Amino acid sequence: MRVSKLTKSAVIAAIMAMAAGCSTTSTTTDGGAAGVGGSAQAGNGTNSYGVSGGAVSGGAVVTAEDLKQLRTVFYFDFDRAVVRQEGFTDLEAHARYLAQNPAASVRLEGHADERGTREYNIALGERRAQSVERLLVVNGASANQVETVSYGEEKPAVLGHDATSWSQNRRVELKYLSK
Repeated sequence: MRVSKLTKSAVIAAIMAMAAGCSTTSTTTDGGAAGVGGSAQAGNGTNSYGVSGGAVSGGAVVTAEDLKQLRTVFYFDFDRAVVRQEGFTDLEAHARYLAQNPAASVRLEGHADERGTREYNIALGERRAQSVERLLVVNGASANQVETVSYGEEKPAVLGHDATSWSQNRRVELKYLSK
């Protein structure tokens, strides 16, 4: 049962990644003023980012300079470990960079908000990091280039006990590791 859910999730993620890769992207920002961590809360209650990821397109070579323009923090819905479609373009570019640079490696740090037990939040952070890892590997990164770790609720990005704070704490952060 568990394997079939994982398989279904992987197939759905691959289909969504391919659909996102075929869509038209824009090199303009989507209206959000970038704050700490490259994100800002938009007036409509959704996260917006200073860079859309459209600057790196198709199968183009992704350079270390391009990485500076890509989103490295990916947010999740409450009690979910499914990567939002808004992050696909940037994750595909990160995967291309890793594929083009076999010596590069990245740590995916999974986080959760303060709701739930510590054990549950550690597991949820791990599932989120693994979800991002699957998208990277499906798009060309090698599994041995990607390391996952979960901090659960232990390292909040924003201190607070409200919906806005919680939404900023449900995330996976990509951290490139130096040699």
